[in-house]
Amino acid sequence: MRILVQKFGGTSVADLECMKKVRGKVREALAEGRKLVVVLSARSGRTNALLEMAHQWSDEPDPAEMDVLLATGEQESVALFSMLLQDDGIRARSLLGFQLPVLTDGAFGSARIQSIDAAMLRRELEKYDVLVMAGFQGCTAEGRLTTLGRGGSDTSAVAVAAALGSVECHIFTDVDGVYTTDPRLCEEARKIDRISYDEMLEMSSMGAKVLQIRSVEFAKKYKVPVRVRSTFSSDPGTLVTQEDDMMESVLVSGIAYDKDQARVTLCGIPDKPGISAAIFVPLAEKGVLVDMIVQKASREGITDMTFTVSRKDVKRAEAIVEEVRHAIGGECVETDLNVAKVSVIGVGMRNHSGVAARAFAALHQADININMISTSEIKISCLIDEREVEKAVQTLHREFNLRLSAVEEQQR
Repeated sequence: MRILVQKFGGTSVADLECMKKVRGKVREALAEGRKLVVVLSARSGRTNALLEMAHQWSDEPDPAEMDVLLATGEQESVALFSMLLQDDGIRARSLLGFQLPVLTDGAFGSARIQSIDAAMLRRELEKYDVLVMAGFQGCTAEGRLTTLGRGGSDTSAVAVAAALGSVECHIFTDVDGVYTTDPRLCEEARKIDRISYDEMLEMSSMGAKVLQIRSVEFAKKYKVPVRVRSTFSSDPGTLVTQEDDMMESVLVSGIAYDKDQARVTLCGIPDKPGISAAIFVPLAEKGVLVDMIVQKASREGITDMTFTVSRKDVKRAEAIVEEVRHAIGGECVETDLNVAKVSVIGVGMRNHSGVAARAFAALHQADININMISTSEIKISCLIDEREVEKAVQTLHREFNLRLSAVEEQQR
């Protein structure tokens, strides 16, 4: 049995005409002799409407009941699409998360998948050509409905593909693949034919919105080949897969940016053992994710500690750090919301030197000041003024010749 998993996002199932285009993609795969598991998101705007409704009914909606409500968005999508397929003579049925089941932990609103009954999927595929499955949702061992968080349908689809033996998974969206950077900021952005799991993880974590990061983690762990494609074109899209020699020969694969950044500085604190723990342990205990961290050089036993958090966490971070300041004797807490992060990403950095120097020199030539720097094996990130993001993205894209394909770059 040849099985393909297809996932379609909210814009792809927004209305009847969009769903007819999705049906066309299903027919193409069926014509190739495949059985399909089609994972659907809620129709565009539906989840936001349900969230708004919940807050009209309750000042503080119960998280478990919120998941019950939000799960109806995907239920609507799969029922409507199954009807559309059946009327076209295709053997199809809908399948909700609890029916499979997709077992998760009990973290309502951001549950993590623990297991999927692949045997049940295969039994149903013996009877049907297409299983239309609700993404984004699952249930606990006790039968409580759960949701996986924003973008969770991507994770649902990749997890199903992994459970079925790492079959290929096509993620259909309103863009035709993964680009070297955001085409809205840089008209020279180019679609990438192949990208490694690690590069896609970095691009997703740095602000690229094409794939939900947990879905990429799943794909990497279980070696699921993922193809990002457009519902509205025949373009083959971008294959997210394991590294190969060709990928490693490319110095930089993409430029990502993230405006969801806030900088917090604890000024005038003692420079002595235990101070870093005093700051970051309380933040961790309250679930505040910290990204970049810089400690200023000590002056007479006094230093400053600066770090970045998501803007949604900045108020909580300020309150926590104010308590720490009083406890350790710091001078003040300063915050800056007018910052953004721009990142240079590529597995080729593992084997090539000089990427950081080129990036910093290019930003200097463009008169862009760097406030903070963080690096990993395949990434260099710079915190800059938010107003400079577009110029920084274009500057770095040009510096590393990303308008050219890997083959064209090697021929230069």
